Amino acid sequence: MRCKWLITLVMWSSMLLAAEPLVPPPGYFAPVHQQHLSPFTCPAFPMPYTGALRFTSKYQGSDAARATFNLTAEQAFRQQTQSITRLEQLTSQLITHFMRSGNEQTLNCLLAGLNPWAQADALSSLQTNYMGRSERKWALATLSSNWLRLRFSSSHPLAGHLTQQQQIDAWIGRLADLVVQDWGSLPLERINNHSYWAAWAVMSSAVVTNRRDLFNWATGRWQIAASQADAQGMLPNELRRRQRALSYHNYALEPLVMIARFAAANQVNLPLRPLRQLSQNVINGIQNAAPFRAASGYVQLPLRLPQDVVWLLPYCTLLSCTDQQRYWLDAAALQQNRRLGGDLGALYLHEQKKEHVHRKE
Repeated sequence: MRCKWLITLVMWSSMLLAAEPLVPPPGYFAPVHQQHLSPFTCPAFPMPYTGALRFTSKYQGSDAARATFNLTAEQAFRQQTQSITRLEQLTSQLITHFMRSGNEQTLNCLLAGLNPWAQADALSSLQTNYMGRSERKWALATLSSNWLRLRFSSSHPLAGHLTQQQQIDAWIGRLADLVVQDWGSLPLERINNHSYWAAWAVMSSAVVTNRRDLFNWATGRWQIAASQADAQGMLPNELRRRQRALSYHNYALEPLVMIARFAAANQVNLPLRPLRQLSQNVINGIQNAAPFRAASGYVQLPLRLPQDVVWLLPYCTLLSCTDQQRYWLDAAALQQNRRLGGDLGALYLHEQKKEHVHRKE
């Protein structure tokens, strides 16, 4: 009942704002910098992936906890998905390079590499398995969240590339519809970090395409995630990952922070108390994972720092950070995370210098 009430409240708020165009947070409006960097050579993009999205799970042979890597299966997965991974890497790297340098060759290289994928309607196969559907939403998260930097920059770098922009926008929208189809009908007990990542991919795509239906779907998934948190701010479906419970709480936190920040940019204020509890549990767990060990029954694997806490950059524009959280903030700003938008330091660090946005919880 609580979950349904929260979803209804957010959808009602969204309806009131439906006439307003969707926008990203302020950092996405930053101008393109003109900075002299080393000479640019356009890398080769992979051929568009139009095959079946059926890939090997790196947890193949593991039990229901899905906590033990199968190294042979992981190698197979990486080989099967290498062209998609390379597309993600190049998209994020080239957009970051262009935003820092203003080098028109970089932008032309990016568009020449991305457009064949859009024209081929790549990653759109209906022949999928769980890992294939996962790979589609991860790729969409990268494509849409990085593409937003070009779409909304005050320098209007795509003004002379309208046809290519429209083709890529439309492709992103089609992939978002498929991601909703892939992840929209799971029973509650199966909704976990994968669904949150799907929601983030759809949220950033909603802003690219200015589609309220996608925006509302993403905020609805967020509300389900918030309702799943227990009284201690833990996520039961991530606790089932045994020795990876802390890691997967952190991994789940990344898309949830991004969705909340994008919702706030569009005057939809999600209830942030579950987010605060979850974030503090993770930060405390970095220093002392005993609560996660007690809750999961397993000694926890450590996080990689500071790259695993880049979510602090958008988080600290939503809620006042604790001293513990701020300890990692500057180091996190130097890290890249392609599936959250690439250069999060450039997108969010400037907001840290302003008064924090206070939300009613």
